[in-house]
Amino acid sequence: MNFNFLNKYQKVPATAKIFLLQNISVMLKAGISLSEALKSLADQTKNRKLRDILLDVADKIKQGKSFGESMVPYQKDFGELFINMIKAGEASGRLEDVLMELYIQNKKDHTLVTKIRNALTYPAIIVVAMAVIGSIMVVFVLPTMTKMFKDMDVKLPLTTQLLIFLSDFIQKNGIYLLVGIIVIAIILIRGLKSKSGKHFSDSLMLKIPVLSNIVKQVNLARASRSLSALIQTDIAIVETLTITSKVLGNSVYKAAFLDAAEKVKKGQKLASIFKEYPNIFPSSVIQMISVGEETGALDSILKNLADFYEEEVTETMNNLPTIIEPVLMLLIGSAVGLIAVSIMLPMYSLTQNM
Repeated sequence: MNFNFLNKYQKVPATAKIFLLQNISVMLKAGISLSEALKSLADQTKNRKLRDILLDVADKIKQGKSFGESMVPYQKDFGELFINMIKAGEASGRLEDVLMELYIQNKKDHTLVTKIRNALTYPAIIVVAMAVIGSIMVVFVLPTMTKMFKDMDVKLPLTTQLLIFLSDFIQKNGIYLLVGIIVIAIILIRGLKSKSGKHFSDSLMLKIPVLSNIVKQVNLARASRSLSALIQTDIAIVETLTITSKVLGNSVYKAAFLDAAEKVKKGQKLASIFKEYPNIFPSSVIQMISVGEETGALDSILKNLADFYEEEVTETMNNLPTIIEPVLMLLIGSAVGLIAVSIMLPMYSLTQNM
């Protein structure tokens, strides 16, 4: 592997994977050999890391290795689901169909993530802008105003006294405060990255109104689509559940799927296992899975579930700005009003005493 040093730290973007899967499937159906298809796509991609991966995999395939086996060293870049589905596709002789299924799944997953990111961008910009403007006010504007208030021979309202105290405190201890905020942020980030911290934050997200619905919808959509795709490739149900647990972002859902993998080994049905987790699996989902297990149509039912929850996420993301905007406007209005009252009241008192 003649990888450029910087390529090690480069990521393979989701859009590049989608392009790769779609084109490999089409080229294989056109009768082009897998190694030639990979080399051709390596020439077309702009991502250097992906190009190097494709060339390396193409060389290994020419040497007699399978596609899935050649992709194993790049599991970190493509994920366990990707590689296991390719292996299953080769074993069943349905590689072209599996690649197309992977393409559909990756495209839908990318669309889901993009919608969530786009919906949260506006609130994030507003919050950052509020923080920046607030910091500028406290550090540069308020000290000038508070100095004038201190020289006034009037009784200052409580809000103005608090504003003066805040301004003086930041002016005197600004550096220590900044260092303290950075240290606390580092501790929180490291804590949330730990297993217990991640579980705590993920559990908390499932209890916060509005956010909990989004988390559930996203994880159920992703889980349903992954399970459906893996079941279609005839991968054993235990392995299917284990692989699916690794594509989920929420650790509570991960734990539920790993628990299901263990209990399925003992002969329990999936629906009865998920029934033990009523907080994260709605009764409608459990009923549909139960019907799927009874009828042998679990893969198609899961696919329908994935479509349903993806539509739910889309609708929620479209409505999210209308929920967040009033809250943000209320916070901004309250902050501006408090500062305005704290500044205007002393001036009004001074004019009354003149």
